[in-house]
Amino acid sequence: MAQTSWENVSDELALEMFEMMLLARKIDERMWLLNRSGKISFVVSCQGQEAAQVGAAFALNRKEDYIAPYYRDLGVVLAFGMTAQDIMLSAFGKAEDPNSGGRQMPGHFGQKKNRILTGSSPVTTQLPHAVGVALAAKMDKKDITAFVTLGEGSSNQGDFHEGLNFAGVQKLPVITMVENNQYAISVPYDKQVASKTVAERASSYGMPGITVDGNDPIAVYQAVREARELAASGGGPTLIEALTYRFTAHSSDDDDRAYREDDEVKEAKEKDSIVTFAATLKEKQILDDSKEKEIHERIDKLINSATDYAEKAAFADPEDTLKYVYEELDEGGENNA
Repeated sequence: MAQTSWENVSDELALEMFEMMLLARKIDERMWLLNRSGKISFVVSCQGQEAAQVGAAFALNRKEDYIAPYYRDLGVVLAFGMTAQDIMLSAFGKAEDPNSGGRQMPGHFGQKKNRILTGSSPVTTQLPHAVGVALAAKMDKKDITAFVTLGEGSSNQGDFHEGLNFAGVQKLPVITMVENNQYAISVPYDKQVASKTVAERASSYGMPGITVDGNDPIAVYQAVREARELAASGGGPTLIEALTYRFTAHSSDDDDRAYREDDEVKEAKEKDSIVTFAATLKEKQILDDSKEKEIHERIDKLINSATDYAEKAAFADPEDTLKYVYEELDEGGENNA
């Protein structure tokens, strides 16, 4: 297990991480309220995984690197430039949704200006895409690292092994982070993975494999930072396994009481990174109660504004369903794309 070190972490950086984690949590909580009140149709949650997501994102070059997130990665995409308003527009399925113009369900992130690769519903397809970006970066001799995330259930798909093998053979600048939240929908870890850890699979593909406490944003930050430095120096890819836990059901359409006990979830919540990281920051005198209250109030105001805007925004026109599906030709038969 990788150890926690506060080297290279300023007070300002740590506080910014906390704010980003809290923003992700509060947006997620708001979406559940909207779903249960019948205003939005679907939620796939990041709750419990914010530390891993934000810690990792902050270790990357957020102005140059590319990310291929999976559907829970609200913390990652917010750190890379998506806004609360962007997320709410997606949740409500409005025309201004930057991911798909209201065509796709929430959690399918994609935003060109922030170098967020478009995700698909089939799990793990994002890994070969990230490897492709890393190959292009190596061929063009650009200091760009691709960062891809997935759940531990996805690590059993063929795309995972093919992508890692190709990245290892070609020594590509790509970081794969498995957010091991212990369940592939309803299937617990020991029923889906034979190896003791996901990280130990890395040796098969000629790359370092690191297991890190996914509830500790600083530990994840350091692990990804080192992996980024290795990639930038030509050292090739890294596989990181962040051990975490999802607090909610798999999605708003799932009933997790069918496959896990309430006591298990309650015990996991005792390690909630939002609470424990705030306590650590207070111990280090980076955060106090007054500052924490101000952060909460500011984020609440931001989310209220984003929710109001998205709820009032226009839906896409019905005919827009056909946009970007068929090739569009002008009157002379030329391609308008």
